[in-house]
Order: sequence, then structure tokens, then C-alpha cells
Amino acid sequence: MITRKRLATGACALLAALSVALLPSSAAADEPVAKESPKVELVLDVSGSMRAKDIDGKSRMSAAKQAFNEVLDAVPEEVQLGIRTLGADYPGQDRQQGCKDTRQLYPVGPLDRTEAKTAVATLAPTGWTPIGPALLGAAKDLEGGDATRRIVLITDGEDTCAPLDPCQVAREIAAKGIHLVIDTLGLVPDAKTRQQLTCIAEATGGTYTSVHRTEDLSRRVRQLVDRAADPVVTPVATEGAVRCADAPQLKPGLYTDREAFGQHRWYRVDLLPGQELRASVSVAADRAVHNDYGVLLRAVTLHGREIVRGSEAGDGRTDVISTGLRYPKPELDDDGPGDAKPAAETVCLQVSNSFSAPPSVKTTPGMPIELTVDVVDGPSAASDVASFGLGRGWWLLAGLVLVGFLAGLLWGWLSRWRFAVWRTH
Repeated sequence: MITRKRLATGACALLAALSVALLPSSAAADEPVAKESPKVELVLDVSGSMRAKDIDGKSRMSAAKQAFNEVLDAVPEEVQLGIRTLGADYPGQDRQQGCKDTRQLYPVGPLDRTEAKTAVATLAPTGWTPIGPALLGAAKDLEGGDATRRIVLITDGEDTCAPLDPCQVAREIAAKGIHLVIDTLGLVPDAKTRQQLTCIAEATGGTYTSVHRTEDLSRRVRQLVDRAADPVVTPVATEGAVRCADAPQLKPGLYTDREAFGQHRWYRVDLLPGQELRASVSVAADRAVHNDYGVLLRAVTLHGREIVRGSEAGDGRTDVISTGLRYPKPELDDDGPGDAKPAAETVCLQVSNSFSAPPSVKTTPGMPIELTVDVVDGPSAASDVASFGLGRGWWLLAGLVLVGFLAGLLWGWLSRWRFAVWRTH
């Protein structure tokens, strides 16, 4: 009898344990599957032409290394990043061998910043420019899973390994339907390089950017890596007006428009007290233009009073020029009725450019512009935005001033005392 009771108790305990073990698994099956981390591979040209010293007075290779160090410091934690090189190892003249010269310098995965920087520091300009094979290798590095995938190609010249056309390679990658985007950056590019890199980018829905400064290279690569971490945003086509009163009302998002040479376009955004408007604009010089140019983004009131502006200008070859602004609207005092909603302020955004072109260049359609609008909660305290950018650092500055003052007094008193002792003796 006792044995039977024990067996029954054991059976019940076993069933209870199995039920407990099975319940979490069934609950876990109902939970959403965790999204895969986005994958990015930076493909760097390390061919012999990277020795040229025409970026900020230093070699293209030095500029690329500096930019890579800054980019690696800013990579979001959720991004899996890898680095591939082309032309880094084979210094000889054998074309067949030189066109195989591509390897993965740092594997795609969680980033060890120190290890990645050390690997980049060892690179020296060496050989050929096998862009096509490098793209094929990078696509293979990013295989597997459903994560967002992006290749960022940085090179200073066109492919030297024809007949393997890198543009055709990009088209084949796009045809696989694996949603892999290739962005290209040309370091001080000539016309042929620009044409080839534009073709590669357009084949996969990526972007092409011409780079002439280290700062521009670092900023653009950071933008592309951050873009891989963010959800894909489809731009909304809009049409700016010639005056604010007729301008389209924009909500937070990404917008595209076209703007003629030297034209002003207006858009409107509503902003509540306690919110901050963040806006940026990029103008693409998609045709031959004169070297002197600029872009202006202004925020003004309905009555025409300027609130804030952002501008950028240049005097050399460019493909994209961007600028941005921020406008925090202060919160209202709590003196009004409790149920009354604060009125929104209409902010007028003006986008202008000072591009000009030779008479032979068509001015229609206008140049493509990309306008980003974001409205976020403003800073919770004045110290977050004011104090000359020091914020709470004023406490540290005041403390240092006080310590310096007291140290000066003490040193002066000791000096006077020593002088008095010296005179006495």
C-alpha cells in the first residue's frame, strides 16, 4: 500500500515537472523572434595609388586610417562589423595574382575596437585594385540570416581587373534578392572612377559620395554604419512652395524634392512647447556645376523672423553637400487652464542653394534634395543646452577657479614670509 502511494506521488510529481517544463517553451513560442543584429563590412582600397598625398596634406591611406579609427569608436553596439581589404598584400606585376588580392582583415561580428584598430594600423599601400573580387568576397562574408546587410566601399580609383566588371558584379548581387546594399565613397575621384562607383551604388540601391577631406570621409562612413542600424526609411516625395504660406505641412520623416539652381523652397512644421525641431538637408550635384556653391537651411516664424540657420559651402568638386539645424521651443508656464492644450507654433523651413552651372548644362529638372525632419522632446533642464555648452561642467570650472585662487593666495603669503625671513637674517 505504501509502495503504491509512493508510486502515485512520484507519478504526480513527474507530471507536474513535465508540465512546468513544457509551459515556458509554449509561451516562448508565442514571443516575437529577436531581430538579428545588422551586419556591415567596410571594404578598403589599399592599392599603391593610396600613397598619393592630396587629402589634407597627407596620404590617402593616412586619411583612411584616421577616419577608420574615428568610425570604429562610434560603431553602435548592436552592429556586427567587419573589414575587408583589396590590394593590401601582393606588390608584384602579375595581373592574375594581383586580381586575387583581397582578404577579410577583421571578421564580421561583435566589434573589438582595439583589435580592429590594430589590424587597420598594419596596412600599407601595396598592389592592384580588384574591386569586383572584393565585392564578391564581402557579399560572401555577409551571407546567412535575415539581418540588414551593407557594404561600404572606400577606394581612390577604378577597378584594374577587367573583364570582371564591378558594376556587373553589383547587379548580380542585387539580382540574388538578398537585400544587400553597397555604398561607395571615392577618394579624390576622377570622372571614370566616379562613373564606376555611381553605377555600383545605384545597382543595389546604395549611395555614392565623393570625398576630398578626412573629416568628410569619417562623417560619411559613420552615417552609413548608423543607417544600417536604423530601420529602413522610404523617402516621401513632396514639393516645396515659393513662400511659407503655401508650403506643405511636414511631419517627422524623410522627404525628397527637386530644387533648381539658386532656388528657394519652403516647408512647414508644427512644434509644441517643450519640443525640439531637428532638420537636415542634402543637395546632390547630379550634374556638372561650378566650383563655388553653398546650401542654406533656415527656420523662421510665420512673420519672417529668423530663429536659427545652418549653412555649408565649398569651392571644389562635390557630389553631395549637407547642413542641419536644431530649434528647442521652451515650455510654457503652468498659468493657463488645466484642460487647455498649448498651441503649436508653425515653423517655416527654407531650403536654398547657390549652385551654378556652365551654359551647356541643363537646369531642368532641378537637383535632388533630401530633407529630414524630426520632432523630439526638448531638454528637461536649461543646463542641458545652455551654459555655453558646458552644462553642469560649470561646477567643475568654478571649483578649479576657486582652487587656483586659494593656491595663489597661499603662494603669495609664503613668498612674503620667506622674503621677510631673508631680510631679518
